Amino acid sequence: MADFDAASKSSVDPELQDFLMAEKQKAQLSAQIHEFNDICWDKCMDKPGSKLDSRTEICLNNCVNRFIDTSLFITTRFAQTLQKSQSGM
Repeated sequence: MADFDAASKSSVDPELQDFLMAEKQKAQLSAQIHEFNDICWDKCMDKPGSKLDSRTEICLNNCVNRFIDTSLFITTRFAQTLQKSQSGM
């Protein structure tokens, strides 16, 4: 049965594989943004009201931006490390 699964995966259209990978990455990004929003909401929201005051809006904006900056930094650093290790082989 494992041989059948391996054979069927290798015969999948590369275009379809690329599409599925892109969709998976979109879903992961969306999930990460929702997680950032939840964390930042808990950190910045004192008392819910009918609208956000400027302090809360600034806090939420800065919080999410820091998470995104950190994620991009880590991703870039990981890619650089991977590239260096592959070029050294």
